[in-house]
Parts: sequence; C-alpha cells; structure tokens
Amino acid sequence: MYLSTTNSFTIKHHLIILQRVVAFMPSFLYKIAFILCLSFFLQACNSFSSEKKEEYAGWTVEQFISASKEELANEKYKKAIELLEQLDSRYPFGSHSAQTQLDLTYAYYKNGDSEAALASADRFIKTNPRHQNVDYAYYLKALINFNRDLGFLDRYVPSDSTQRDTLFTETAYLSFKELVRRFPNSQYIADSKQRMVFLRNAMARHELHVTRFYMDREAYVAAANRANYIIQNYANTPAVPYALEIQIEAYNILGLQELEGQSSRIYTYNYPEGPQVPEADPSNVVVVPFLWGLLGFDD
Repeated sequence: MYLSTTNSFTIKHHLIILQRVVAFMPSFLYKIAFILCLSFFLQACNSFSSEKKEEYAGWTVEQFISASKEELANEKYKKAIELLEQLDSRYPFGSHSAQTQLDLTYAYYKNGDSEAALASADRFIKTNPRHQNVDYAYYLKALINFNRDLGFLDRYVPSDSTQRDTLFTETAYLSFKELVRRFPNSQYIADSKQRMVFLRNAMARHELHVTRFYMDREAYVAAANRANYIIQNYANTPAVPYALEIQIEAYNILGLQELEGQSSRIYTYNYPEGPQVPEADPSNVVVVPFLWGLLGFDD
C-alpha cells in the first residue's frame, strides 16, 4: 500500500510525539504520586493535630499542671513535653506561665533535645529577667551545654573527649562563669564552680594534645609556644607540669639553652617530684590509644 509523503510525515510526527509522551510519563507520574503522598501526609498531620486538640479539649490550667508534674516525676519526659506545650499554647499568660517555661526547658533537656532546651532557656531569660528563679534558667543552660559534648563514644565506648573539638566545653564553661558572675549567692554556685574546674582542666588537656601534635610533627617552635600558652592561661591545672616538660624538650632540640634553663628551674621549683596529678586515668582510655589514632580523630 502506497503512503503519500504527507501521510508519512504525519505518522512520523505522531510517533515522535508519542515517544515524548511515553518518556515524559514516568516523571509526570512520579510528580503526581509525590503530590498525592504529600497531601495524604498533610491530611494525616491535620488529623493528628485535631485528635490532640480533642484529647485536651476543655482541660483547665490546673489539669495540665497536675498531669505534667506527674509525668515529670515519672521521668516520662516526652509526654510531659506534650502536656507542657499544650499548656503553653492554650494558656500563654498567667501566674503559671514562667514555671511552665522552666518545666518545659527541663523536660527538653532530660529528653535529650538540646536545641529546644537552649531556645526555651533563652526565652525564659529574655521574658523573665527578674524572676526569682532566673538563676535556675542560667544553670539549666549551662548544664545543657555541659552534656552536649557527651556523644555516643562517651556513653558507650571508653574514650578521651579532650582529643576532640572543645567548642561545647568552652561554651559550657562560659555559661557557668556567667551564672557565677550574675548570681554569686545562688544555690547552684557550688556545683557550678566544681564543673568549671573540671571543664578548665579538660580545656588545658586539649591544649596538651595540640602541643604534642606539633612535637610529633617536629614543629618545635609551635610546640614551645603552645606549651607557654597552657602555662599562662591554665595555671594550677594538672596540664601545667606536662606542658613544661614539652617546653623543655622543645627548647633543648632548638638549642635555646637559656629558655630551656628557665623552664627547667620553674619545673624543678614547682614540681620537684614530678607532676602530682596523673594526666589521665588509664582505666578511662581503653580503646583510644589504637583506634583514635587509626581513625585520625586527633588530627
């Protein structure tokens, strides 16, 4: 059967269109499927939100407070957060609002939601700067930062956290320092000062790791300077005698006899029997000496 040139062109044109449609179909169907899934998800969220509203419909302030305190006492922090958030959104004003914010901050903290806890603490401090318990908000903020550095390795694998970045350590130290400065008579001062000592020792030990890093790479000037930084900025910490030892060794290698002699005299005068405090408890570092260096976490 003979096909005219026009008919042949039309058929080819239709085939090209059909190919393009077929090629376009999967992408188009995926988009349709995505839109349908998104709509179902939003509908489910709205349904869930409506169920929550119905669940607490008619609840009074007293009911929310009583129920949330019970959940906090039972350490069911997720449920407590749910109740406190409902209370805070339904009854944002009143004599209960400040305590609600504090309880919510504590619940976030205990539930492991550091970002929400910090935001909640900052919110309380900004809205209640003269509240009688504002020092507790500062204390919670410091505790949150103090525990943020406790990751998986610290909880389940013996490790030396001072080999890692000290951002959270420094932030926690500054948070406790601010609490001590602002509220010298607070009931949380004694605990805060003890934690500050621990954090300061940890920061000094981190600097030791950096100093040894320079020594291992034969950057002796940098090592000596870093050791001097420890001596000047972290006096009375267990890291100082170890920093002096490194400094003496670096000066000796560099041939700086006068500086080496000065550091040696300081070391002998203050630590005639060597460091009084062990640098670290060996039982606390089981995996690190091999794996930590192997994985390169201390580089």
